[in-house]
This record gives sequence, C-alpha cells and structure tokens, in this order.
Amino acid sequence: MSARFPDLEGKVVLITGGGSGIGAHLVRGFAEQGAAVAFFDIADEPSRALEQELKQAGHQVAYQHCDLTDIPAVQAAIVQVRETFGPIGVLINNAAHDERHDFQDVTPEYWDQRFAVNLKHQFFCAQAVHDDMKQLGGGSIINMGSTSWIIGMGTMPCYTTAKSAVEGLTRSLARALGPDNIRVNTVLPGWIITKRQEELWLDAAGEKKILDNQCLQRQLKPDDLLGPILFLASDAAAACTNQRFIVDGGWV
Repeated sequence: MSARFPDLEGKVVLITGGGSGIGAHLVRGFAEQGAAVAFFDIADEPSRALEQELKQAGHQVAYQHCDLTDIPAVQAAIVQVRETFGPIGVLINNAAHDERHDFQDVTPEYWDQRFAVNLKHQFFCAQAVHDDMKQLGGGSIINMGSTSWIIGMGTMPCYTTAKSAVEGLTRSLARALGPDNIRVNTVLPGWIITKRQEELWLDAAGEKKILDNQCLQRQLKPDDLLGPILFLASDAAAACTNQRFIVDGGWV
C-alpha cells in the first residue's frame, strides 16, 4: 500500500508506455491516488484491458494508442488528453525499450531509431505540456533514466547512451522551466524485474548477479518505483528539481 498524497487527487497525469510493465504499475498507482490518468502505448490489448479494469473500479483513466516515435502523433494525442481531462499537471516519460544489440551490428538507421524510442519523445512530450503546467502554476516532469550506463552494462550501447542523455535533458529542462515552477527530475531504476525481464533475461546467472551486486538481497519489482515517483509528482517534493533519484537496491 503506497502512501497517500492528497494533492494528487484530481490532478491530470500523463504516463507514456503505460500499458504493461513498470508503466502499468504507475498507471494503477496514480489512479488509486485519485488522479485522472491518461496513458500512451502501442500494445492495444493489455492497454485496453488495464483501462477497462480501472474504469470498472471507478477510476478516471484514458488509454490512447500512440507511436511515440511519431512526434506529430504525440502532439495530437496530448491535445486529446487536454480535451478529455483538462491541463496536464504531471508528465511521466516512462516509455523505453532496452533491446539488446551488438556494437558491430549498429547502423545509422538503427541508432536513430533507438534514440527515437528511448529519448526524443521525452523532450517533445515535455514541450507539449509546458503551457498546461504554466497555466496551472507549476507541475512535475519525471524522466525515466536507467542505471545501466552508470554500471557500464554491455550488449546495448545505443540504449545506454540514450539513457545517459536523459540526465542532460533533465538538467536542461529543470533550468528552463524552473521559472514557471515546473520541476524536472530523473528516476534511474536498477534491474526491475517485470514479466518481460523474466521471460527474456532473468536466468540463474542473472539471479546470482542480483545477489552479488545488490545490497538488498531480493528482486526489485515495479512497485518499488511507485513510492518515489508518487513523491516526486506530489507537492511533498515541491523543492526537488534537477535531481537524479536512483532506485536500484544499492547496486555496487
């Protein structure tokens, strides 16, 4: 059970990549706080199921199919969120894709596509909600980074490079938007075990790596991210901006 943040009740929250994994937990968590939650994804089946589940429970939730690599489509989708719920007060740039790839196989086209999936949309989503947050007298933007580049993880150089750039984006936006009382922070998850991680990457060697490297001797789950993100979205974090918040179980 997460802590309650009363100021989130009725607030309009936009979450990208909200149909499954970490994003779905965030959608559910903000809905349970009483927020009006819009979320984007390209996976229609799980996204519509989540939307239906939460609506039946009495929550304000709206799913929109949106390819985040199509910036005009992103901008149009954000207009639709505004028309449905009103001005957006919280943006969580969650969507990403940690596809493994070999250094020698990377082409210019693949590089650009990986940056489109993992970085570019974060800037343009922030740009599109700026006027909403200014109108509201402030807001919170939370960019999802990754500890993968800090620990020197291999097998996905495009992903780790894009994720390292998220911190530069956060620092630039925090400075630019601070005069409008808009806070911008980065959350860096460690190895968060989702269904996808279990199916693709988590094996006996991975289990051992977690125990060898984490101070906390357990798997981290998406709910471990929910509390810190709710805090950063709320007025409880009113003086927190331009920061990185690492949630990795003490990876050393």
